[in-house]
Amino acid sequence: MSIQSDNFFPIMGEELTCENCLILDMSAGNLALQRIDLMDTFAFESFVAEILAGKGKKYGIGGYAENRSIYQRSMVFADNSIGYRNIHLGVDIWTAAATPVFCPLDGKVHSFQDNAGFGNYGPTVILEHFWRGQKIHSLYGHLSQKDLEQLKPGQIFLSGEKIGHLGQTKENGHWPPHVHFQIIHDLGNRKGDYPGVCSESEKESYLFNCPDPSLWLGELSFR
Repeated sequence: MSIQSDNFFPIMGEELTCENCLILDMSAGNLALQRIDLMDTFAFESFVAEILAGKGKKYGIGGYAENRSIYQRSMVFADNSIGYRNIHLGVDIWTAAATPVFCPLDGKVHSFQDNAGFGNYGPTVILEHFWRGQKIHSLYGHLSQKDLEQLKPGQIFLSGEKIGHLGQTKENGHWPPHVHFQIIHDLGNRKGDYPGVCSESEKESYLFNCPDPSLWLGELSFR
């Protein structure tokens, strides 16, 4: 299976534009995030939903290489030597639970698993692609548990085929519904999981291995 084209199918099934998207600031510098209890998933979900509704947008998007303090809500991101990991390695697309997610580029299932636990990925799918002459992987976190039931390693997904759906908070790691989308050169020996957040001391190497996935999401006119 070989594709050299950069004609990616929209992973949300429609183009992401200034008409339907809002850049959603989840950085440590966003003071509005300090006014809500991030441990209260319902409050966090309402916060995101109200911002999007207030601006009349279907999707909130952003976060690549963003320095975030929101990960202090979960011990998943704690590291005894550095405190909390805080540099986001993918792009988040926030929208309603059960929204379908589509394959952007022909590929096959590398691995999948339910990374359960407060603050974790929840159901996660990793696809393997051949792009620009080399193997590369795409990761989709915070999906629905039912999406994993029929998957098999090596299963083919063509561009435009449905991968899954955004999970509810109770199954997606207790986050407001969104898909964490990340591209990764080298997975090492990992299966069904790969760090979506790193420490500032690891930032250079992780961002090199996980380049900005914006190209795969289309030319957003508001960027």
